[in-house]
Amino acid sequence: MSDYAKGLEGVVANESSLSKVEGLEGKLSYLGYDIDDLVNDCTFEEVTYLLHNGRLPNQSELDTFCVSLRSRRELPQGVIDFLKTAPKDALPMDIIRTGVSMLGLTDKRAKIGEPDHDANQEVALSIVAQIPTIVAYYHRSRQGLDLPEVRSDLSEAAHFLYLINGEVPSEAAARTLDIAYIIHADHGMNASTFSSRVTVATLSDIYSAITSAVGTLKGPLHGGANEGVIHMLEEIGEEDKVDAYVEDCLANKKKIMGIGHRVYKVLDPRAPHLQKMAIKLTEELGEPKWINMSNRIAEIMRERKGLNANVDFYSATVYYSLGIPTDLFTPIFAIARAAGWTAQVLEQLQDNRLYRPLTKYVGPAETMPVPPIETR
Repeated sequence: MSDYAKGLEGVVANESSLSKVEGLEGKLSYLGYDIDDLVNDCTFEEVTYLLHNGRLPNQSELDTFCVSLRSRRELPQGVIDFLKTAPKDALPMDIIRTGVSMLGLTDKRAKIGEPDHDANQEVALSIVAQIPTIVAYYHRSRQGLDLPEVRSDLSEAAHFLYLINGEVPSEAAARTLDIAYIIHADHGMNASTFSSRVTVATLSDIYSAITSAVGTLKGPLHGGANEGVIHMLEEIGEEDKVDAYVEDCLANKKKIMGIGHRVYKVLDPRAPHLQKMAIKLTEELGEPKWINMSNRIAEIMRERKGLNANVDFYSATVYYSLGIPTDLFTPIFAIARAAGWTAQVLEQLQDNRLYRPLTKYVGPAETMPVPPIETR
């Protein structure tokens, strides 16, 4: 047995009350509320309030919170200018990373050193409100389209769809994205959350912490997996080619995107919600091919390898069916997870300790003399 945990697997690094991930049971809860109940009974705004304040809001508190959140959607002119002049072929996740970093340049509340909880909570709300605008404005700009003025009469999900499409979405489309936001809002000590907490633990500012998180989420082994799912489905092409594709992957030990999870050993509790929405959306569009292909892949992998679909597997079909471009799938993940990242950062600062793990040294055992350069 190794005397260290590669990838920190199984290592408990801190305490948190925000989300409980029960991998063996296939359960997820935020501050004691089951994800199924939150999806059925709450909005993303309520979940964000819960993560930031430790409890669900009453109606008056929710109304005040929504007004505050919506009032923060405007971007500084410098960030807008950047979005207009950024390369049209840039990765949207790179745009978010740079955009969030730029926000920190102009926000005087973002300070390093001894944390100011009230100021940090204000900054956290601004980040949650502004990341969707960054994503949407860049998407519009790269197409040469106008940038719609932000509105204060739409929910977070509806407003994002309005910004990218230039028109108010249907109630069904907005609620679909709202549910996707809820189930992506937080998820224990995942890689991007860990990187955000490591950064802010140095008493750096919140913008630096969220920039770290965005850069981490970008990777295909984390947030980028949902883009990989839709590319896989497009590569397969037709329903009758699914079995052969999966068999080839298994025979050649190729990864099936969206299948299996580092923590969940049974079905990811978020997956059924997205599967249900994917079925509904594809039925409405009259294009069931994508969900049929997805279900067949999931069936084969469950039977052959004992692996289940994860949240990325069905989110790809949901976003695709909503008409969202593939390279915005991971940015949508970032939009939702910003609620959790900022909550995790605030929690880290309440009882902060610098992260400083050890490394198992495997270099030369003996100290060696440095040879003169002419003899090397």
